[in-house]
Amino acid sequence: MAKKKKLSKQQLRRLQANRTKKISQTEPNKAQVSDESLLGEPQKGLVISRFGQHADIENDQGELLRCDLRRTVSSIVAGDRVIWRANLTESGNHGVIEAVEERNSVLTRPDFYDGVKSVAANIDQIIVLSSILPELSFQIIDRYLVAIEQMGAEPIIVINKSDLIDEFERLKIDGQLDYYREIGYQVHWLSVKQKQGTTQLAELLKGKTSILVGQSGVGKSSLVNQLLPDAEILIGDVSDVSGLGMHTTTVARLYHLASGGDLIDSPGIREFALWHLAPEVIFDGFIEFEQYRHECKFRDCKHLNDPGCALKAAVQAGKIKAERLENYHKILESVASDKPAHKIDISK
Repeated sequence: MAKKKKLSKQQLRRLQANRTKKISQTEPNKAQVSDESLLGEPQKGLVISRFGQHADIENDQGELLRCDLRRTVSSIVAGDRVIWRANLTESGNHGVIEAVEERNSVLTRPDFYDGVKSVAANIDQIIVLSSILPELSFQIIDRYLVAIEQMGAEPIIVINKSDLIDEFERLKIDGQLDYYREIGYQVHWLSVKQKQGTTQLAELLKGKTSILVGQSGVGKSSLVNQLLPDAEILIGDVSDVSGLGMHTTTVARLYHLASGGDLIDSPGIREFALWHLAPEVIFDGFIEFEQYRHECKFRDCKHLNDPGCALKAAVQAGKIKAERLENYHKILESVASDKPAHKIDISK
């Protein structure tokens, strides 16, 4: 008779875990059954903010309530519409979130360790806020535009701290911004400090769910404070040492605007990575490239030094801005270099 192989400690632990899992799937969870009787009827709510395994939601009466999340509810962010049940006892949080309704849009960002993370949901338009300080980067703007085109929301480019440059410099930069206007994007100047342009921006936010995105230090929290004087958002200045914005907002939060509509303030992101997107999705993010998609001589054209490249020809003819094609290749390079070597979940 063959000698029975002795199992390692790791194998024994795995077997025990599998047995426990099978038992839990076949036997009723008495604690859960008991808890069900302590919960009210299902009702709808709007997620204002998420904190770990809890979320602040707003019910139909406009009350702000902190709720626990069911273990089956994994991805939940500001802007989500949820089904929740009230806690009928006097202990613990106000209720339990049991399900998330289908989203019409979701803004995501990749995380090197945890995969793709949702930032906010059910967004109509995204305010891409950049500024003269710490740096006006068109490459960062293009990164945001690629992400927004992929999710299907309406992007609005806003340049803050216009008070820091003279009229000559502003005209020079505005000439660069004209290209974005020509291909269909809204572009606006803003000076939160001088309270210039905020009234026009507030008009764009009416009746819609919008989110502010941008690098730390571009003035997002200051803008929210001006649009929502009662919000009291913590403001961070630009670091004298690094020249970068100091991180202030830590979680995305939804605010109601007095003039109508909702505004979501999101955590500052110093670099919006796109390594979770396929090359063809990145190509689609440069909307003026579409008309040249099938005009290249070779189907596998890389749009670099390939013979018969329609995009290169369009650049030479002044139909496509050279910097946009350069930023496209820079994004592709960053995707290749930044992509984690380990397999991650990009479905969240």
